[in-house]
Amino acid sequence: MTGPVRVVVADDHPVVRDGLVAMLGADPGIEVVGTGSDGAEALETVAATHPDVLLLDLRMPVMDGVATLRALAEQEGPRPRVLVLTTYDTDHGIRAAFEAGADGLLLKDARREELVRAVHDLAAGGAVLTPSTLAVLAAPAAPSAALSPRETDVLRLVAEGCTNRAVASRLGIGEATVKTHLLHVYEKLGASDRASAVRTAWERGLV
Repeated sequence: MTGPVRVVVADDHPVVRDGLVAMLGADPGIEVVGTGSDGAEALETVAATHPDVLLLDLRMPVMDGVATLRALAEQEGPRPRVLVLTTYDTDHGIRAAFEAGADGLLLKDARREELVRAVHDLAAGGAVLTPSTLAVLAAPAAPSAALSPRETDVLRLVAEGCTNRAVASRLGIGEATVKTHLLHVYEKLGASDRASAVRTAWERGLV
């Protein structure tokens, strides 16, 4: 590769995003060409800048990392190598991220030299995996726990666009109970938010 590695950074936390940009920008072999605060912005920035590497937070609003990876895979033409960023390498979304096309994973508390090396390794065609991630990917996929009838009811109403308050009113339960059901749904489906939970449930025929 001639010239610096062109990178786009996508993370919904401004402090984290700015810190990543600063760490990468300090390396003369890397040029940060754009940023995004969610998956939708990341896709727009990638389309406008054609980076070599995309640093992608796994959990973001509007469109999470897995959904962003799937959208990239559906696009025609070359796509950037994707380095997924996460807080925990036991995250439920890790397997889904790699199945969707991630090329590497790095923890957010990685040192600057690790981050820089990971970007260069990915740009050169390599892979970046932590030992724990390798263990997750090597292990057989655990069957997803079935949703309870009440969890299914809650998710169906969420899919219809109901707020937590509206779900609580429709089902005759408290908002705190709705939140608890949703947290259980997220855990069972490996989802990070309402949109990804609904999408995953539709894909699996659960709602």
